[in-house]
Amino acid sequence: MSRITSEDTVSGAVVDYIPALRSYAWSLTRRWEDVDDLVQDTLTKAIANTHRFREGTNLRAWLMTIMRNTFLNQIAKSSRERTGAAECVSSIPTVPGTQEWYIRGNEMMAAITLLPAHYREMLILVVMLGESYQSAAEICGVAVGTVKSRVNRARALVLEQMGETTLEDG
Repeated sequence: MSRITSEDTVSGAVVDYIPALRSYAWSLTRRWEDVDDLVQDTLTKAIANTHRFREGTNLRAWLMTIMRNTFLNQIAKSSRERTGAAECVSSIPTVPGTQEWYIRGNEMMAAITLLPAHYREMLILVVMLGESYQSAAEICGVAVGTVKSRVNRARALVLEQMGETTLEDG
C-alpha cells in the first residue's frame, strides 16, 4: 500500500498506477475502446484534484475510487443520450487464437463477463488487481465482509460456469 505525502509526489506517483488503472478500467467498461479514455479522465481528475488527496492515505485506492465514480457518472450521462449502435463490427476479432490456453482464457473471461456487476467488480479488484479486502471495501464503499462474500461467490460462479468442481464438490 503506497502512502504519499505531498502534492508534487502525487502527480508523479500516479504514473506508476497506470497499468492497474487500465486493468480496472477494462473490468468496468469491458470494451478496450473505452479503457484509455477512462484512464485519461481519471488521471486528469486526479492531477487536477491533488490538493484534495489526504496525506498518508492510499493513493491507489484514491485513484480507483475516482475511476469508479467517473465510470458511474459516464453511465448515468450515457443513459440520457443515445448515439449509434452499442456494438461495432470493427471490434470483433477476425481470426480467433488456436492455443488451448487462449481458448480457456477466453472461456474464463466470458464467465467473468456473465457475473453480476457487483461480483465481477470485487473479483477483478481483489483477485486480478491484487487489492486487499480492506482496500476494495474502501474503493466500493462496502463492508469488508461484503467484499469477502462477493469474491467467494464470484469464484464459485466462474468455476461453475467453466464446468470445474470446487473443493467442496470433491
